[in-house]
Amino acid sequence: MRKLLTTASLGLAAAVTLTGCGAKVEHDDGKAPKAEAVTVTNCGEKVTYDKRPERVVTNDIGITELMFALGLEDRMAGYAMPDDKGSLTGVPYKDAYDKVKWISKDRVTKENALAAHADLVFAGWNYGFNENALTPDELHEAGIGTYLLTESCRNARTGTSRGIMPPLDALYTDLDNLGKIFGVEARATKLIGEYKAKVAAVRAKAPAKRPSVFLYDSGQDQPFTSGRYAAPEQIISEAGGVNILHDLKDSWTTVGWETVVKRNPDVIVVNDYGATSARKKRDFLLSYPPLRNVSAIKNKRVYALDYADLVESPRNPSAIERLGGYLRGVADAG
Repeated sequence: MRKLLTTASLGLAAAVTLTGCGAKVEHDDGKAPKAEAVTVTNCGEKVTYDKRPERVVTNDIGITELMFALGLEDRMAGYAMPDDKGSLTGVPYKDAYDKVKWISKDRVTKENALAAHADLVFAGWNYGFNENALTPDELHEAGIGTYLLTESCRNARTGTSRGIMPPLDALYTDLDNLGKIFGVEARATKLIGEYKAKVAAVRAKAPAKRPSVFLYDSGQDQPFTSGRYAAPEQIISEAGGVNILHDLKDSWTTVGWETVVKRNPDVIVVNDYGATSARKKRDFLLSYPPLRNVSAIKNKRVYALDYADLVESPRNPSAIERLGGYLRGVADAG
């Protein structure tokens, strides 16, 4: 998630059949897939999985918890995740984390995927895949299938920006696809229904005058933030706010502080992760001279959400619920 990529290719080779889970890019050649095969659309490509993956390696917390939410920890060979994404002690999927091996506290690589005897790597662009480190093609050549996180899909029209659909739609798409790939469609459908109901309940309570919100991830010279295609956009809007960077057609990227000052958010949401704590980020924002006249700073309206709340993950609906309560309080206070 950290930096914006500059290349456009998805790296999915045409007509490549893989060993392992047997994923391949589909072409309309008139040949019907085998009866047990499952075809889904992933980042705009039709991809067929010849059999259900049994040794999946995931990258990062949100992706890992998508597997856990569907009860698929028994299909996992391990996960890669930095240890700066918060404590795992009180997370909703503590039992699942205890059952699956933490294979790297950095990121997924071809080497650790091979060492885990993975048949599928579930990651995304800048969520494990990177042109300078690891691409799906490299894994395909090693006989390992891939599935790309939909939030991270590259936009074909721009080539460099990520995001092809509203963030919650990306979450539901991945749950639906994973349900088909792993044969747990009923479980996925039930989960999607529960999430949609929870979000709808918050939406129904949205204040008439919606507070404007800026998402602050990190950075002092330039803030790293969310445009309309990353999860915070819809977390903010469904909670009853307005992302001040809704018009930015990208997912995670940087902007200038002058934009933040000009758009004058009522609330700043801080992404809580990394070596710099949410409290330190809040202290920086409250003391940064260029922001002194911004409404959120003058009224000390700085609210923290965890990293796992703000990337595509099963925690998104809960984050909407919690942020919704805070924004209603802001609206009531005027």
